[in-house]
Amino acid sequence: MTWNPDVYLTFADERTRPAVELASRVALPAPSRLIDLGCGPGNSTAVLAARWPDAAIEGLESSPDMLAKARASSVRATWIEGDVGAWARSSAPGQYEVIFSNAMLHWIPDHRSLLPQLMRKLASGGALAFQVPRNFDAPSHVLMRQTAERGPWASGLADAQRVHVEAPDTYFDILSPFSSAIDLWETTYLHVLQGEDPVLTWVSGTALRPFVQRLEGTERDAFVTEYRQRLREAYPRRDDGKTLFPFKRLFAVARRS
Repeated sequence: MTWNPDVYLTFADERTRPAVELASRVALPAPSRLIDLGCGPGNSTAVLAARWPDAAIEGLESSPDMLAKARASSVRATWIEGDVGAWARSSAPGQYEVIFSNAMLHWIPDHRSLLPQLMRKLASGGALAFQVPRNFDAPSHVLMRQTAERGPWASGLADAQRVHVEAPDTYFDILSPFSSAIDLWETTYLHVLQGEDPVLTWVSGTALRPFVQRLEGTERDAFVTEYRQRLREAYPRRDDGKTLFPFKRLFAVARRS
């Protein structure tokens, strides 16, 4: 799956805000070694560099386009191209004091295996901090799946990449055996979006990509047209030109025992 950093950064402030709030809840005054998993174009890595200016920071990202954008930024970090799931499973040296991930881990299956692997790469007292969307029952995502399942393109989209997010209590159970303290919470943001079809623009940078990348030409256009119309009904544009887009996210900070 390919990613477009320019589309992703259309709503850069809204996408970066959760990273700021997550980093603020990591109660480590001066960690020396950090890694940002799925760093994308570097917006979340910039948050870490500002929060801990003396730390050695790495940014791991599988998308060459996203990584090129990150490398072109002024963010102080070592950029690494690689798959987060493979990195977690590998025997690469651990002992990170902070492992951070902003809106990426939901693309990796089996969090019951993934999170213990990440916790083992932490130094004692280090923190795993991650944030994932948990709005997959929202109209934006329900209508996306319905459009994929009910059109002439259904067979081609049957195995499009899906997301993987557990309930908060499940994450608590997964992390507890490795943790001295766990902070779990959910936040629903009410994004106030501007422009034509802003919810479509938002999901075009993330959740919609596994679907549209499997389609071509007129079939892709027809799929997007039908989905756009459904979004307009679910998220009507207000008289003032704004569109309200509720978005729920789950946050976790676990300190390794």
